[in-house]
Amino acid sequence: MKTNIFPAAPDECRVRMLPALSIAPNPSQPRRFFADETILSLADSIRRHGILQPLSVRLIDGMKYELIAGERRLRAAKLIGMKDVPCLVIAADERRSAELAIIENLQREDLNIFEQAGAIASLIDIYGLTQEQAAKRLSSSQSYVANKLRILKLTSEEREIILKHGLSERHARTLLRIDDPERRLAALEHIAEASLNVSQSEEYVDRILTSPEPVQPESASKTSEKGRERLILKDIRIFYNTVDRAVETMERAGVAVTSERHESDDFYELLIKVRKTAC
Repeated sequence: MKTNIFPAAPDECRVRMLPALSIAPNPSQPRRFFADETILSLADSIRRHGILQPLSVRLIDGMKYELIAGERRLRAAKLIGMKDVPCLVIAADERRSAELAIIENLQREDLNIFEQAGAIASLIDIYGLTQEQAAKRLSSSQSYVANKLRILKLTSEEREIILKHGLSERHARTLLRIDDPERRLAALEHIAEASLNVSQSEEYVDRILTSPEPVQPESASKTSEKGRERLILKDIRIFYNTVDRAVETMERAGVAVTSERHESDDFYELLIKVRKTAC
């Protein structure tokens, strides 16, 4: 069961309706990527059912509000034009607000692996914690924290490739066994293109580390070709799902919109028609 990490004082238990535009984002928000598809889906749900869980905010400078938790809800509410949103005003200073935002997002378990690691690193930095102390705060093991922090050694380019191709944290840790940045990047590109699983990736890295000669990627292999094909189809499905949700949201808003799909041997074609409103 998820525990309530926010302080509960009697005067803070009352939900207040606050102007959405008056709430500033939390500068310590660990999430850096917000998928358009999930925001559109949440916006559609809020349009139909309202915001079921109030946002958490804190009062700053005696007159402004800063978000502690609920950025996806706030973005979705703004998307559909909600003027006021339900909020709980929490008594928290800047440091406590950052901690609450980090822990709340970690409890949601839908951050990507690098956002998770960055959030834990921020928590350690805010309070000057050891890995063991951080683990206790997160109700986890010291090895869990250590493994999360290790992947932050990867470069921004490597992180982007890992996320783009849906590789796991174990893939990332396997790659860290290669110290040379150029060799590591080359290995990552092959693992991603060939869609190697963790076990195959570990074997490939073993070959790199034990071979006196550079290991040549099997770029022309059937495995690589099939991997690229799966990645393309996966990207197309994600794109179609995003478009479908956008079309559904527009239809529910009363917009006359239609979409058509066509596929040939050489390309995919998607046609969207939106009727102009009468002047």
